[in-house]
Amino acid sequence: MTFPNSLPTELTGLVLDNLREVPDFPEPGVLFRDITPLLANGEAFSTFITGLAEHYRGHIDAVAGLESRGFILAAPLAYTLGIGMLTVRKGGKLPGPVLGVDYDLEYGSARMELRPETVQEGQRVLVIDDVLATGGTAAASIDLLERSGAQVVAVCMLLELAGLGGREQLPGRQVDSVVVYPSS
Repeated sequence: MTFPNSLPTELTGLVLDNLREVPDFPEPGVLFRDITPLLANGEAFSTFITGLAEHYRGHIDAVAGLESRGFILAAPLAYTLGIGMLTVRKGGKLPGPVLGVDYDLEYGSARMELRPETVQEGQRVLVIDDVLATGGTAAASIDLLERSGAQVVAVCMLLELAGLGGREQLPGRQVDSVVVYPSS
């Protein structure tokens, strides 16, 4: 399934106008892109969520937020659309029974978990998170959702760090990134 064109360009401008860049955080040489100004600006955040809702309306049955900042985006989007929100959490955060998947990080490994009974068979799901970097979290989450019976129809990221190859970890997936930072 493909959605109309790409995300509205107005959303990109809105995010860029409400983003703060913090050099050398959390360590020297890293440029951290802080989304809290967007979240704190009620009018901008409302306009942003409304724009996402209009883009995905009629194409999805649920929004899956990835822990933790994906929850901040998924909850108001699901509410605006009048559909359910699924939570995909880091390992050990949900009471059982859970379905889990382990995946590799640059330096170590991590685990994502989902309560499979929250997913309806054939449910069309949008996966949403704040940043697409290496793609490990998104790929693991898609695996969990699909093993639980969902049909993941798109992935939406507020920011994409293209130089880290995350999109390549999601072959054949529609990936909608509001702001894409090219490799530097």
